This record gives sequence, C-alpha cells and structure tokens, in this order.
Amino acid sequence: MAGNEALYTYLQTAGYICIFKPTLEIKEKGKIRVKGNVDAELVLHTMIEYPNYNKAIIVSGDGDFHCLIEYLEQKGKLGRVIIPNRKAYSQLLSKFRKYMDYMNNLSNKLKKHSK
Repeated sequence: MAGNEALYTYLQTAGYICIFKPTLEIKEKGKIRVKGNVDAELVLHTMIEYPNYNKAIIVSGDGDFHCLIEYLEQKGKLGRVIIPNRKAYSQLLSKFRKYMDYMNNLSNKLKKHSK
C-alpha cells in the first residue's frame, strides 16, 4: 500500500520476505477502505516454503487458517500463532491455545529501541 514503503523496507532489512499483491480500494459510507485478500497467498506460500523453515509463525486470528495451523501442528512445524486482537479472533483457533500469543501483550517486546 502506498505510504507503507518505509515499513516494507524496514521489514526486508530485518530479514523478512515481503510478498506484495494487488489491493482494491472500496468506497463504503464515504470512506475508502483498502482490501487485499491474503488468505490463499498465506496458505500457498507457507506450503511453497515448507522445506525452507523449521517452524512457522502465523499472524492471524482468522478461523480460515484452522486447517493450515492444524496441518503445521501435526507435522511439528507450528511455532506460534500470533493473534492481532485478543478480543476478536475465531473460536476455531481455541484448540491451539498453547501456541497462541496476543499482540496486545507483545507491544513492549515489539517496540523499536534506539541503540
């Protein structure tokens, strides 16, 4: 998304692989909302890269990823499931509670510190 270039550059410098995809701008009630459906891409790239990582960290609270998370757990490849909002995530993910962390609880750990 335009305006996030500095974030993308920072993430890439930190070693993350960013995969970009087209987005749509949807006008709703006089506001523009940017929509990008990444569900299929997350599953696809998780499986494409499967041999290249030891553990996956899934950042989502969406129940659509239940089957992916379940598969990764069965194969011993599930590291963590990071839920962006403790108060709004699918109950389908509850059975993976031992893997779950909430971004609400990670803010101090994720802050950028000056050197």
